[in-house]
Amino acid sequence: MKTEVDKIVSLSDGDQTVELQKYLSSLTDDQLITVITKSVLKGKNVGTTIKGIFKGSPSTSTEGSNRRLMLYQHCIPLCESGDLQTEVAADIIGLLMLETHTLSGPSLAQLASLFVEAIKMGKMGSGKSLELFPTVLTALAACEALSYGKGELSGDEYKKQLINSLCSSRWDPQCVIHLTTMFRDVPLSSEELYFLVEKVLRMFSKLDLQEIPPLVYQLLLLSAKGCKKQVLDGIISYFKEQDLRQEEEQKHGESLDLEVQSIPEDQLRHVEGTAILHIVFAIRLDHELGREFLKSFKTSYGDLCPFSVALLLSVSRIQRYEEQVFELLKGAVIKSFKDEQLQQGSKFLQDLLLGHSGIAQMILDTVKNSVFGWDHVTQGLVQLGFFLMDTFGPKPGPFGKITEGSATVARTPTQLACKLGGQVLLQGFKMHEPIRGEILEQVLNRLVTKTASPVNHYLDLFSDIVVSAPMILLESSTKVTETFDHLSYLPLATVQGLLKAVQPLLKVSMSLKDALILVLRKAMFSSQLDGRKSAVTGFLLLLKNFRVLGSLSSSQCSQAVSSSQVQVDVHSRYNSAANEAFCLEILSSLRRCLGQQADVRLMLYEGFYDVLRRNSQLASSIMQTLFSQLRRYYEPEQDLLPPVKLEPCITAHGEQVYLQEPLAHLLSCTVHCLLWLQNMRRSANPNADDSDDDEEEEGYQSELQTILESMTRRMMKSELEDFELDKSAEFSMGSSVGVKNNIYAVLVMGVYEVLMEYNFIKANYSKSHFEELIELFTHYHKLSEILKEKSGKGRVPSSKTPRSLLSLGFVSTLLTVLFRDSTQSREDALSVLRSSGEFVRYAVNVAVQKIQQLEETGHTDGPDGQNADKTFSFLCDMTSVLMWRYTNIPSVVEDAGKKEKRCSLSLLCLEGLLRIFTTCQQRYPDKMAQLLSTMEISEDDAEPDDGNVTEINFFYIRQFQRALFTQLNRGEEEFNSKEAQLLVSILSALSRQLKPSSQQFVQMITWTVKICKETSFEDSAFCKGLLSLLFNLHVLYKTPVSLFLDLCRDIHSQLGDIDQDVEVEKQSHFAIVNMKTATTATLLVLSQIDKVLDEVDWLITRKKSQVASEKSGSEEATQTAGQQDPVEKAVTLQLGTLLTALNELVQTALLPGTCTITLLRELSRTYTILTTLVKYYIQVCASQHGGLPARVEKLVKLSGSHLTPQCYLFITYAQNGEFCGGGADDKKKKKRGEVNSAASAKLLRDTKAIPNLIFSIEQYEKYLITLSKKSKVNLMQYMKLSTSRDFRINAATLDAALQEQDDSQEVRANLKPGSFPKDQ
Repeated sequence: MKTEVDKIVSLSDGDQTVELQKYLSSLTDDQLITVITKSVLKGKNVGTTIKGIFKGSPSTSTEGSNRRLMLYQHCIPLCESGDLQTEVAADIIGLLMLETHTLSGPSLAQLASLFVEAIKMGKMGSGKSLELFPTVLTALAACEALSYGKGELSGDEYKKQLINSLCSSRWDPQCVIHLTTMFRDVPLSSEELYFLVEKVLRMFSKLDLQEIPPLVYQLLLLSAKGCKKQVLDGIISYFKEQDLRQEEEQKHGESLDLEVQSIPEDQLRHVEGTAILHIVFAIRLDHELGREFLKSFKTSYGDLCPFSVALLLSVSRIQRYEEQVFELLKGAVIKSFKDEQLQQGSKFLQDLLLGHSGIAQMILDTVKNSVFGWDHVTQGLVQLGFFLMDTFGPKPGPFGKITEGSATVARTPTQLACKLGGQVLLQGFKMHEPIRGEILEQVLNRLVTKTASPVNHYLDLFSDIVVSAPMILLESSTKVTETFDHLSYLPLATVQGLLKAVQPLLKVSMSLKDALILVLRKAMFSSQLDGRKSAVTGFLLLLKNFRVLGSLSSSQCSQAVSSSQVQVDVHSRYNSAANEAFCLEILSSLRRCLGQQADVRLMLYEGFYDVLRRNSQLASSIMQTLFSQLRRYYEPEQDLLPPVKLEPCITAHGEQVYLQEPLAHLLSCTVHCLLWLQNMRRSANPNADDSDDDEEEEGYQSELQTILESMTRRMMKSELEDFELDKSAEFSMGSSVGVKNNIYAVLVMGVYEVLMEYNFIKANYSKSHFEELIELFTHYHKLSEILKEKSGKGRVPSSKTPRSLLSLGFVSTLLTVLFRDSTQSREDALSVLRSSGEFVRYAVNVAVQKIQQLEETGHTDGPDGQNADKTFSFLCDMTSVLMWRYTNIPSVVEDAGKKEKRCSLSLLCLEGLLRIFTTCQQRYPDKMAQLLSTMEISEDDAEPDDGNVTEINFFYIRQFQRALFTQLNRGEEEFNSKEAQLLVSILSALSRQLKPSSQQFVQMITWTVKICKETSFEDSAFCKGLLSLLFNLHVLYKTPVSLFLDLCRDIHSQLGDIDQDVEVEKQSHFAIVNMKTATTATLLVLSQIDKVLDEVDWLITRKKSQVASEKSGSEEATQTAGQQDPVEKAVTLQLGTLLTALNELVQTALLPGTCTITLLRELSRTYTILTTLVKYYIQVCASQHGGLPARVEKLVKLSGSHLTPQCYLFITYAQNGEFCGGGADDKKKKKRGEVNSAASAKLLRDTKAIPNLIFSIEQYEKYLITLSKKSKVNLMQYMKLSTSRDFRINAATLDAALQEQDDSQEVRANLKPGSFPKDQ
């Protein structure tokens, strides 16, 4: 054998071609095969042997050609067998490639068939020889003609047939990757490529998970030829499917056996991560691929899934796509939240569509999945988080900053998007170490730099980060200390939030605490007032949180620090001593503030009480500080009146007068601290031991009490003249004297209030003390009346009553004893307070004021005002009392003389209740049931079962329904509109707590409808409230269009027709609609119609995008003519009813002005939406060749034959309305009427409502013509030609004008458009 190989090699080397040919011819095929096999397996002289055989087998002779083919047929399986060394196989394939073009057509065809068969049989395991196949196919395509079956085919056609049969056959999963690689080198037409890509994508599911990334890589390389969108969509949908399967398995994981899990999650995530890397790499190199990728999401956000979100975020690292990706994600997030909100607010949409998966969850899933080594995604996540927070965070209001209250629950789409950004960053911070530093740095940077806009959302995020990972934060504490350096330049709200957030860290990090103290000390001497305020805030916070050993722990002292990681207080060894020295040092710093501006002092007084409560060991220092400060303004001479010096409380600067010392707040702080201490001493130590310390405390306590008693006594004796504040004093804010008197008045009123609270608590229900209290109140009331009266007259309205200094807890106690306390022993004393109507009203007024402050800012002034739990319990007490007062004292009980007062007191109680309910829904959304269950009512009703929230809620709804019913039964003369409106608002607030699916909700609707049908009071404000309630409930129950129709008919019958000759049939579905309230009802109905149009528009847009995406699979999408899509059907029905309702309104003689313009706008919008619907059907008819549903034809008929002609008549009416005067005999009235009509005419012109409407009608008709052609249905037969643009001449008017030519005035009057009849 060796000799044969050697002979072939030597003959080949010696260029003896003829001998070589002879020698090869002498060998049989079998011998030659053996030669080749041996040579190949040994791996020696392979190349030369094969070259020799090629040399000795000229392709021109048949024998040579056959020998060549045999060589190919033998070598290919050899290479696939896996017995050869890799280099040898590669050499052989290389040599065979070089000679392929020399093979004849039939040989090539035979060779190609060999390949196809091998692939079908799954014999292409290693895929080595597949490199040869593209060369074979290319050579084949170049052939002129090949015999195929009985006929002939061109080489190109033959190649097509081969590829077709190859893609249609079954592929062995092992060779999918090799085949995909191989096809990259095959020239393919676009159909062939499409067919091939489909085949490869179908194979994804059959492959092992580990083989997916290399296949993805090969597919992406293949996509350079085309089909980019198809490749990307296929890869994404494969992973989307895997994610869903994974999710399903996790969901049912508990119920199934663990072995069932088909793919372990970590493996899937790693594979996805690699696939993402491949795709991003491909997009970097091929921008066409990138464009295609983004384009597919821009058209429909619905295709997003966790994998594609991760992919987008990874692509965002390529600079040219960064902006586009974030804009796209921003759009998707906000659209997703808006869609969700739209669906939640409408039962009509909920019934039609199933809930969609929100993109927010996908983004959060991506954060969770990125733990599996997706470093290329995390950077994008950080950017996305900040992008959402920056874009959707709270914006500054007019003229700079808004003072936002503490964060309420996120409700609007923008708030939700901002919250999502925060969640992404927080989760990212917890999960990924590498990005922590960057997140922290960016948050802190924003806190420092964004001084012009609110930064609550960043403060919340920072606070969450601190709580979730305090130890991690300590590693980058330098960043926090750098931020401290900017404290004195930051807005106060930011400083407060920042320090509150950092507080847990100060306990464990000495260096951080020291850095903060240094900064605060510097800030103490800042030239900026805000800087000094920041210092006070910081110091007070430190005092609250570093407890001195031996401080009494009141229940509120439990410190709200805590994350499980800060278990140990690092410096506990020298804690108590160090803390005490540290706190006293801070106190001495704070004493300096007592010489600064009023604002700084105010902060100090408001903070001391909380400090004392948390750190009672500091009592003596704090009390002495306050005591010495109070003495400065106290008049020690017992006979002198008044007992306080007001002069030093103010300071003048040029002409300006300022408050220097908020005396009332100082007194309030002192009193509250004193009362708290006495309480604590009493409860902690009932039988007191005498120690020096206690004696010292007793000393200043008794001295303080003496001072307060003396103040009370002398303040009762003092007249207003003693304060230079009698009726003749000037209170205008324009002059410095007026300003000074105003400051004095507010201070004196504050002092009275503080003394009232102190004396009430000290009185212990003794009658004589309560009489003193009423006397103090009488002085207070007198001053407050003067202030009200005087400020009302001034040009500058300063009638805003100063905030009351009574504490929320006291107000709550006061209301309870005034209305609910029936203890026999207190009866005498309390009758003193109860008999003063003014005092009772004052108490309720202050309660309402406090609740309002809580609603707006989330906290109230005074002690415990910042403590959410305490404030909530006070709210509960007040709710119970106000509710009892309102329901249990009917007007009949009170005598006629007090009738007026009674009403206002009941109204105040109601207003208080309404504010409490709205506050609770905003600030404590989860505690509404708790609030309601504390309100006990002694009524005939059985007490509701506490367990059922809906029951409790409905129990109170019934109470208020009964109250409203009583109001309505009184008759119109005695009807109190304000009270009825408040009741309706309360019912609205409470009904929000009912589940729309509950039976109680249905009862609530039925009741509201009944009231609307039976109440005929001419009160437009009440009508507005009641109808709004009806609409808000109805939309959650079912679509309200039928309701609109009834209301529009009522409005039409009340206001009459635009053609005075037409008698409108009198009908009244809802008695609440009458002459007086019809305009209000019209505006409300129109605003609701607008909402329904929004929904319809949203549905049509949704359907349009579905049709567009279904175009690819249009065969399956064809509908049968008789069966209409439920969404299309619903849209058509909604629009049909709306058109009928609008048809009623268009014939109604509406008043010129807002009503007319709003109607014209809504009509114009209706036609625009009809046009959108027509465009949708044009699209459907074009893509699916389906017939037009009969319902749509009816809708077009309704719009053309009924609504459009009426619209044109209404336009004429509206234009004529511009020129109609008031029509009243009285000259004044006539003049006013003319002014009004002139104003409304101008409004009509400015808003361009009429031209817009005509344009939208004409657009609608234009597209109807197109639809008629596409659908082969003549829709234009229902349209009448418009005359609205024509010049209108009325013959009768013209004749009359010509006859009376002399009177030129009259001619001019007659030719006014107002005189044209309306029936042309």
